[in-house]
Amino acid sequence: MATLIGAIASSHTPTIGFALDARKQDDPAWKPIFDAYGPIRHWLEDKRPDVLLMIYNDHITSFFFDHYSAFCLGVDDRYAVADEGGGARPMPPVAGDAALSRHILQSLMTDEFDMSSFRDKPLDHGIFSPLSVLMPHDAQGWPTRIVPLQVGVLQFPIPTAGRCYRLGQALRRAIESYPPDIKVAIVATGGLSHQVHGERCGFNNTDWDMRFLDLLEKDPEALTRMTHADYARLGGMEGSEVIMWLIMRGALSARINRVHQSYYLPSMTAIATAIYENEAAPMDEGDAARHRDRMADQLRGADALEGTYPYTQERSAQGWRVNRFLHRLVDPDHRARFLADEASELAAADLSDEERDLIRRRDWRGLIHHGAIFFLLEKLGAVSGVSNLHIYAAMRGETLEDFQKTRNQQVIYSVAAPVDQD
Repeated sequence: MATLIGAIASSHTPTIGFALDARKQDDPAWKPIFDAYGPIRHWLEDKRPDVLLMIYNDHITSFFFDHYSAFCLGVDDRYAVADEGGGARPMPPVAGDAALSRHILQSLMTDEFDMSSFRDKPLDHGIFSPLSVLMPHDAQGWPTRIVPLQVGVLQFPIPTAGRCYRLGQALRRAIESYPPDIKVAIVATGGLSHQVHGERCGFNNTDWDMRFLDLLEKDPEALTRMTHADYARLGGMEGSEVIMWLIMRGALSARINRVHQSYYLPSMTAIATAIYENEAAPMDEGDAARHRDRMADQLRGADALEGTYPYTQERSAQGWRVNRFLHRLVDPDHRARFLADEASELAAADLSDEERDLIRRRDWRGLIHHGAIFFLLEKLGAVSGVSNLHIYAAMRGETLEDFQKTRNQQVIYSVAAPVDQD
């Protein structure tokens, strides 16, 4: 089974990435930052984790307020560097561990955390600022995979400190119940004290930062009783993002061994790093098996329903390219190009030959089997002038007339807008 080998805490201020890219490692003002990461790099080289589960918040780069989630887990195979306005930093994408992500997502939902998930989104400095100094990388990539957990801490209401701590406890069960024999380390990013808006901009509180680090190690439950206003008063409004560190702490044992800790306040954000190791036995194999059985309980037997295909994370990953292409049909420009020259649009799309053929032939049943979701098939039907009823009949292998005989009323409809009759 997977082993949780320990945890790392790191600020994620863009200051860190800027200093690295500008080669400031030996500059007296910047050198303490890089010195603080030396012990972490050595720890990672020694422990050699297969996966880093990185807890971070996006800075309105890949996530916007049109859909803002409390907890959003990356389930992709790779994550690119985001352009935050001045161009992306010159670093390669980092590989994801999609299978582990799917297991964690299912486990957390089983433990009644209402998670969302994301794919095809680049990651901003919340991930890549610390990651770029945690381990070596080159054009070939990175020595480990990641699972990113994005926490919505910028638009209130946000998760409480206590909720974050309990999520960490569930996260430990999720990791330790994963069957493959891999090593996982958790990285909590953000903070420490800082405020970057308003007349209080530039606020820091070193006394509170030291107190927070002490409580995080020795009495994390005291931190769970604090409100967002408490965190903002003591550490600055943006500094309240340190509640993400409680997710990491909740995933560890009650007693931990602090291997390393550093603190430096160069300008706007107090930069801290730490390494923590568990002082507890891993999950018993029997407990892990029972937890996985509970994870499977909600859909148990659904796969035995003839002609029924629950839209799981696995099916979503399988049909990702087809679904993404079909979803773009809601864009009038893409739709117009598709109608004008379908062959060219299909040829230019990121699709396999099989997927192009399924769309070209309007193989509705085949598309479902491949991993398409019905609600995108009805969009293709609307664009193609095919009603929902025609699609339903085709999926059952029947003519429209025979299918209509099974309905109370013989009606025809689709999601297409009405045609202007003028």
